[in-house]
Amino acid sequence: MTYLTKPKLHHPSLGCNAIGFTRRDYEGKISTLCAGCGHDSISAAIIQACWELDIEPHRVAKLSGIGCSSKTPDYFLGQSHGFNTVHGRMPSVLTGANLANRDLIYLGVSGDGDSASIGIGQFVHAIRRGVNMVYIVENNGVYGLTKGQFSATADQGSVSKKGVANTDSPLDLVTMALQLGASYVGRGFSGDKKQLVPLIKGALSHRGTAFIDVISPCVAFNNHAGSTKSYDYVREHNDAVNQLDVMLPRAEIAVDYAPGDTISVEQHDGSVLRLRKLEAEYDPRDRIASMNFIQQHHARGEVVTGLLYVDGEAGDLHQHLNTVAAPLNTLGAAELSPGSATLDKINAALR
Repeated sequence: MTYLTKPKLHHPSLGCNAIGFTRRDYEGKISTLCAGCGHDSISAAIIQACWELDIEPHRVAKLSGIGCSSKTPDYFLGQSHGFNTVHGRMPSVLTGANLANRDLIYLGVSGDGDSASIGIGQFVHAIRRGVNMVYIVENNGVYGLTKGQFSATADQGSVSKKGVANTDSPLDLVTMALQLGASYVGRGFSGDKKQLVPLIKGALSHRGTAFIDVISPCVAFNNHAGSTKSYDYVREHNDAVNQLDVMLPRAEIAVDYAPGDTISVEQHDGSVLRLRKLEAEYDPRDRIASMNFIQQHHARGEVVTGLLYVDGEAGDLHQHLNTVAAPLNTLGAAELSPGSATLDKINAALR
């Protein structure tokens, strides 16, 4: 079976960003997912975020595992580096690539089956180590490629398309990411591009582990009455805690806000996350309060979305390990083999 590729020609009136790329330059192949799949909306949000941030596509390394979600990197950033790993192993492969070449922007795309079941151990250790990456889970609560079985993130009591109710307690990857030390944590909805694009932009500008759980309804198996991951359910139960804008350091950006409290968090690259509170008492800089807030609203059947936690001063794995500034894959024999005297000194320190 063959699929048509997108034409290379661009309309001459198509707008360019600051580095001369059109939005089309950030696209990939034509999607083979079901029409209306939430995953395609996430791909469109990633394309828009990278275009608005003026990111050169070749500076991005996108990695994925197995599943409908893990097919999506083929549909965006066609000029970037890409690697499709085996089921659940994306985080460890990404960690190794990040250690080898810290100069790339790492984007890991996974699903609730890929990360919350077979890859749960990989998810845990990548998050706790503080790998500098954007980790996006496209969460639909089912195994779409194998005909709609419940995944580990399906809510207890959620009803399948065949009418079977899920009796297992769900894993909440957002709460787990907070407990494990992720320094940027958000939840989005594939049907809300206005919220999702700036959420991804903030994650791409962040140094450290940025984790975004995106509720992404499966139109084939999990978009019916009784499902808590359907378009209608999320729209009716969505509780957004803030509205987010990303201010790039090179130019002033005027923002028109309605009356209300605002929070500004400066990131390592000089960009500023500016959040207008929708929940009067919500502070995304308080990790414990964020966890409590999420659980309280989950008990009411509400889906909390927005930037849930951010630490603007977080470090990453390279800082923790005190690695050299040069990418490890550029080091030669002289740097990697410092001589017997240095080795004797290391051995003596271990005695």
